[in-house]
Amino acid sequence: MRDYIFMKMAKILGMISVIAVFLILLMLLIGIPVGNDLIASRVTKSLRNTPLPDNTEIIEYTSKAGKLDGNGNGMQYFGAQLLKSQLTLAELDNYYSQYRDNDWSFLVSKQESSQIEFIEHGSLRFNSLKDTADFSGYYILYSWGSNNNNSLLDLDLRGH
Repeated sequence: MRDYIFMKMAKILGMISVIAVFLILLMLLIGIPVGNDLIASRVTKSLRNTPLPDNTEIIEYTSKAGKLDGNGNGMQYFGAQLLKSQLTLAELDNYYSQYRDNDWSFLVSKQESSQIEFIEHGSLRFNSLKDTADFSGYYILYSWGSNNNNSLLDLDLRGH
């Protein structure tokens, strides 16, 4: 009888171990990338929640998480919005400079294609510009984000 109980307990513990390994793998393969995508979308949300200057409208916004620029390992977070404005680049840059927390936030540049040029690894584009021939008045407002040193999120395979 004792052997039977021992065998049942061993079988239950084995099943629990298999389920635990499955859940850990599921978290690594799905949960961590979703968490990183949420951080990237928060970067874009901070741009969207900022008041627009006069004569400017948001056309589209996007975000991406992964190894986006440079060498080495590590997650990077990028958020951007496409602006259509009657203002000059200098005027837009001056306006958004009041919102900059660091050298990597609320940056403005001319957007002269549908492709976002700041993404070195992979690609990211504004879909609303794919049929546009005239890019005058289009600007990209973008920021790079951080995961606040959460090393678990660095296990995302996209960061390598």
